[in-house]
Amino acid sequence: MAGDSPSAHPVQLVEQPRLQKLKEMFISKFGSAPKFYARAPGRVNLIGEHIDYCGYAVLPMAIEQDILVAVEPVQTQVVQLANTNSLYLDFSTSVNNIQINKTKPQWHNYFLCGLKGIQEHFGLNNPTGMNCLLDGTIPPSSGLSSSSALVCCAGLVTLRANGKTLSKVELAEICTKSERYIGTEGGGMDQSISFLAEEGTAKLIEFSPLRATDVRLPSGATFVIANSCVEMNKAATSHYNIRVMECRLATKLLSKSKGLDWKKMLRLHDVQTKLGVSLEEMLTIVEEVLHPEPYSTEEICKCLGISLEELRSQILSQNMQDVSTFKLYQRAKHVYSEAARVLEFQKICSEAPANALQLLGELMKQSHISCREMYECSCPELDRLVDICLQFGAIGSRLTGAGWGGCTVSMVPTDKLNTFLKNVKKAYYQMDGQRLAVENNCLFATKPGRGALVFVEA
Repeated sequence: MAGDSPSAHPVQLVEQPRLQKLKEMFISKFGSAPKFYARAPGRVNLIGEHIDYCGYAVLPMAIEQDILVAVEPVQTQVVQLANTNSLYLDFSTSVNNIQINKTKPQWHNYFLCGLKGIQEHFGLNNPTGMNCLLDGTIPPSSGLSSSSALVCCAGLVTLRANGKTLSKVELAEICTKSERYIGTEGGGMDQSISFLAEEGTAKLIEFSPLRATDVRLPSGATFVIANSCVEMNKAATSHYNIRVMECRLATKLLSKSKGLDWKKMLRLHDVQTKLGVSLEEMLTIVEEVLHPEPYSTEEICKCLGISLEELRSQILSQNMQDVSTFKLYQRAKHVYSEAARVLEFQKICSEAPANALQLLGELMKQSHISCREMYECSCPELDRLVDICLQFGAIGSRLTGAGWGGCTVSMVPTDKLNTFLKNVKKAYYQMDGQRLAVENNCLFATKPGRGALVFVEA
């Protein structure tokens, strides 16, 4: 499956009210009909937070909410982008001169990332212009990957409009790289699941080389997403990229202490591979080598035997120059323990013991504690929401996505689902007038959905 190119599915528009409506809006906007449609889903990560960019496997599933685009390739070399949501303004640009503004992560810049990624991969000298109308159902800045779904959808659209083909794995890898044009140093989970997802199964996604393995979730439980209603935009905040850098610095210090060629080591996974030890042994090494007190830039230089100038020019990225302290022990401890929890989660799903739900729930709870205490990527609202979910019957609950806002994911016994939804709604959303306004899209049960697709009218 992963080697296949995303195929074009013929659909009857009369049976697809959302596509039909999008087509009508497209015609009234551009004066002609779309030639094809593409969709890319959002995702929920069940376990494995902030470890994909450290080289470790994660365990997400695609959700039904998606980005849907109606497309008409045109003769002019202009891309015109419009959105069904009037909050997002129209945008047009020449396809030959794609400028992506990192200082303002506006919606169209994510589309341009996917477009530019495909153009550069094929070295397109004469790329096709397009009219595109976009409709999104993934709540923005919620940790459900609306931005990566948009990048993926744009990549898929550009691929088809220019008559090219790629495998799903190649598309995922190109879209991961191209999202970095906007300044997000992501690890590839979001783009991979968007392309590689299949209905009815979560996926263990491993990197270098990228591959996806089915993970059959246990029966008897439903995964519920609850939005804290605190928005977090990865590209607009420095927290995320500081964590990426802290993991890179921890990699360097651990490598140096073990006599490895630390200059070549970039990810915490590399240290484990080079040493040939288990994750449990890596946790012991972290305890021996790193201290819990934050490291100053001076101390890091001393440990590595380099000057501040070398640290700034060779290791710290441009947007990290002013950060003066880094927590290395906590970040490494989270990554190695979370990587072990992912593998344990997969093992329980495949062996399906009688107490599988309890065991998985325990792993989810441990994951949240580690995200809160060691990685410090939670926030008071997320912690409160996790507590409420556990109080009203969730077997496990944790933040999902980058954190600092966004959503929680909870595993709930299916027979208690309706009572759970009613109680959480009352306790978290209806106690707060602000949240009541947005509550409709904020709390929903979900099941594993399918990956990115192209549709053509039958």
